[in-house]
Amino acid sequence: MSSDTANEEAECLGWAARDPSGLVSPYIFNRRAVGSEDVSITITHCGICYADVVWTRNKLGDSNYPLVPGHEIVGVVKAVGSGVVGRFKVGDHVGVGAYVNSCRDCDYCNDGLENHCQKGAVHTFNHLDADGSITKGGYSTFIVVHQRYCFKIPDSYPLASAAPLLCAGITVYAPMIRHKMNQPGKSLGVIGLGGLGHMAVKFGKAFGLNVTVFSTSISKRKEALTLLGADKFVLSSDQQQMKALAKSYDFIIDTASGDHPFDPYMSLLKTAGALVLVGFPSEVKMSPANLVLGARTISGSTVGGTRETQEMLDFCAEKGIHPNIEVIPIQYANEALERLIKRDVKYRFVIDIENSLK
Repeated sequence: MSSDTANEEAECLGWAARDPSGLVSPYIFNRRAVGSEDVSITITHCGICYADVVWTRNKLGDSNYPLVPGHEIVGVVKAVGSGVVGRFKVGDHVGVGAYVNSCRDCDYCNDGLENHCQKGAVHTFNHLDADGSITKGGYSTFIVVHQRYCFKIPDSYPLASAAPLLCAGITVYAPMIRHKMNQPGKSLGVIGLGGLGHMAVKFGKAFGLNVTVFSTSISKRKEALTLLGADKFVLSSDQQQMKALAKSYDFIIDTASGDHPFDPYMSLLKTAGALVLVGFPSEVKMSPANLVLGARTISGSTVGGTRETQEMLDFCAEKGIHPNIEVIPIQYANEALERLIKRDVKYRFVIDIENSLK
């Protein structure tokens, strides 16, 4: 079914923030016409990411109101352009992540790493698109996206579970693959046990790694070991426990966004081990000795490119990896955003768009 005849904008119902209070409420706007290489998607679910808090509340000073958040989008294809041949068809289950456009011509785009586009990837909401419009996210009934930035969700995989994979999942999967942490027997440390951290534990176990969760909260011990299947739990404030694990880990993924010391974790790495930061503390401070003497590295990472995102979705379907989610109606979004700030969620809110936004 081609949609090139649908050459007019279409009205879309969403929920938007109007000011830095961050409160979202019903909002009607227009989506662009379906172009020859576009896919129009009826949104069934949208995950809630901390990015939704950041931009609805203008924490970076660049929010464009009214602002429709949401970049963990899944749904069903309702129309495709004539240039979308063989890739997607009406009825397919698909997802859209943190970006919806890029230059498509730089070295990174050509290598399937569109998230690192030299001219800057276009974010799924609150970003200037090529046509001059401001992108609007997944707290809405449908979205029109170029086929390059759509991902096929295997039919057997639950749509609600797929939503968090489009940001939380790929954010930890991509650096693990980049650092070859998919090799059984290696040791993985996970700092923080939220939306990202719990996915890092799940991927680590699926890769056959020995997984340790580090947390400042002893209350996370039971869920780390019993619910998520981690091999070990360490209270990071316990200096004796931490010292006993010196030079024990091949790789540590740091999902904590609050300010925290780095030296205690760097000392846990083996020679040539790596710590990857995917959270956003206000600063990173450490002793140069913890880098130089152990030939250790620290790096950062965001979401992944289109190739590795599709690879991750297929891997999750194959291995039966599902995020732990709390499904909510759109009418609960403001409460959910407040709970997210308080870290009162295990481990990702997912909005049931299909059944609550009408």
